[in-house]
Amino acid sequence: MDTAEREHRRALAADMVDDLLEQDVVAVALTWVDHSGITRVKSVPLAGLPRAAADGVGASPVFDVFLLDDTIISGRHAGGPVGDLRLFPDLDRLTVLAAQPGWAWVPADRFDQHGVPHPQDERGLARAVADRLAVHGYEVQAGFEVEWVVGHGGTDLFRPSSTAPAYGHARQVELSDYSADLLSALAEQDVEVLQFHPEYAPGQFELSTAPEDPVHAADTSVLVRETIRAITIRHGLRSSFSPKVTVDGVGNGGHLHLSLWREGRNLFGGGESWFGLTDDADAFAAGVLRRLPALCAIGSPSVASYLRLVPQHWAGAFAAWGLENRETALRLVAGRDLEVRCYDLSANPYLVVAATMAAGLAGIVDQERLPEPVGVDPVALPEARRLPTCLEEAVAAFEADEVLTEAFGAEFAATIADVRRGEIARFADCSPEEIAALTRWRH
Repeated sequence: MDTAEREHRRALAADMVDDLLEQDVVAVALTWVDHSGITRVKSVPLAGLPRAAADGVGASPVFDVFLLDDTIISGRHAGGPVGDLRLFPDLDRLTVLAAQPGWAWVPADRFDQHGVPHPQDERGLARAVADRLAVHGYEVQAGFEVEWVVGHGGTDLFRPSSTAPAYGHARQVELSDYSADLLSALAEQDVEVLQFHPEYAPGQFELSTAPEDPVHAADTSVLVRETIRAITIRHGLRSSFSPKVTVDGVGNGGHLHLSLWREGRNLFGGGESWFGLTDDADAFAAGVLRRLPALCAIGSPSVASYLRLVPQHWAGAFAAWGLENRETALRLVAGRDLEVRCYDLSANPYLVVAATMAAGLAGIVDQERLPEPVGVDPVALPEARRLPTCLEEAVAAFEADEVLTEAFGAEFAATIADVRRGEIARFADCSPEEIAALTRWRH
């Protein structure tokens, strides 16, 4: 980042300050998401925004080896007390927060002190993989489904805010003001919500956001979750996005929807392959399917993820695909997109889109083809292939996958594996009940 770019950023931020003052903003939160899926933050007073835009805000690189419970491990290529990074706000995404009066939010990119992108910047990786697709003539549109549970405040136990029926309107009636406040806040923040509804578990809800370019889709996922958190607190309640809030519950998913485009055309429709897929979309989906075990280390990255990722819970526990099949890890929505169902919200959304796009691009380059679709519950098929049943298996698959480790780079991939193994060691002696309790309020 040269001097001219820094001064341009300073001027752009300075031009924004007066408008933000008129909206009663007093401070700006700069967020990034670490390798464990925790959203971390540094904030500046509004008057400091131009300086932050030009010079960045200091942050230690040690966050690359934080676990979800704030334990710091010693990684092979990251960690320790030495060094500093700079957080640079992406001013195009700056948003005044409707649920946090006085605050604005902006996602940050991490650079070193010389203005060079940090090699383990998660948002930068997502942008780099999207750029690789663009070189091949493709673009991806992406969107996340966000599932969460709402519990009563004042306790670390989970006491659901509603025990009304699954998908029942009664639950939405019981939390009518809460739901309306949430949707109003998201609309005020220019988040396009496609749908909102009560989900299966007690106190559980889900919303889906409109497709965007992959980096912005990940940004929106962060913004949505933090807005949910803020609205929930303002109502005296508590929210959890954990993949397994209680051991006997179904857990929260974080499904990713992807569509592949070329020259303004959605390649998931109008073709001659399965259910109207074009050959390119077929190959893209095949690349993702082939690498699902390794992708679990990114999209199902916590020990608790594997309490959720079990058969007959609609979690997508099998490395298979099907048309509108909610028990396969890949669900094709004919003519529209591909849903990856095995992911959850303990994942870093930037790493999720980066890794999934890299897998899909490899499928295109290698001209891979989808196998026969699965039209039944895969549990009934003796040949059905389970996804990893524990985080150890997922990490081993990730380290063995040349496409993903090359996309991440050797040091980044090694640090991901180090962090995952750190969590495995952290919870090695814990029962499922203890794992659920210790991770319940972390995401």
